[in-house]
Amino acid sequence: MHNKSVNSGAAAGLLRVIAVDPGLTRCGIAVVDIAANRRAQLVDVTVVGSPGTEPIGHRLSVIDHAMGEWLEKYQPDHLAVERMFAQHNTPTVMGTAQASGVAIAAAARKDVPTALLTPSEVKAAVTGSGSANKQQVTAMVTRILNLAVSPKPADAADAIAIAIAHAWRGGLLGRGLDTGKLASPARKSQFDTQPETLTPAQKLWLAAEKRAK
Repeated sequence: MHNKSVNSGAAAGLLRVIAVDPGLTRCGIAVVDIAANRRAQLVDVTVVGSPGTEPIGHRLSVIDHAMGEWLEKYQPDHLAVERMFAQHNTPTVMGTAQASGVAIAAAARKDVPTALLTPSEVKAAVTGSGSANKQQVTAMVTRILNLAVSPKPADAADAIAIAIAHAWRGGLLGRGLDTGKLASPARKSQFDTQPETLTPAQKLWLAAEKRAK
């Protein structure tokens, strides 16, 4: 499933993030360009995967192949992946972890730095609430990107939200990598001096960032 596609390579001044909502049956992959004023534009989004009846090696190779193609085509600056916590459904958690590992390894082969975000971080970034449901996340993603049609299935919307959350969390400032260290010296960005350009969700997230410092 593809919703939108443009030429590879982010324009000057934009941060291009490829994000993954990991899963073996449905793995959402999205590419989003984010400007310094936090305006986001969808580049492409898809959902790949395979039935549970397939051998695990084949299922992982499907994700690896898709990641390889998209990394080569879109040349992203960062990879963002949703970090899963332990749940009662252990097989699901294991599959999610395996899919995450494949995506991270594919990015590492291209020297693309990786960020890991919790579901609550992603929800808070795009909706202002860490307990938002999938419908609320999808609605806000649609609004933030000014899309005529909401991205479906939910795995696609979630991947887009992960990309946006990473950039808003600190990707534009060189923060938010999985090492927890600055990738480059932090600098004052345009969205700090132009609050009137932010959406309500962006303002809530920026306020939360400032409180955490």
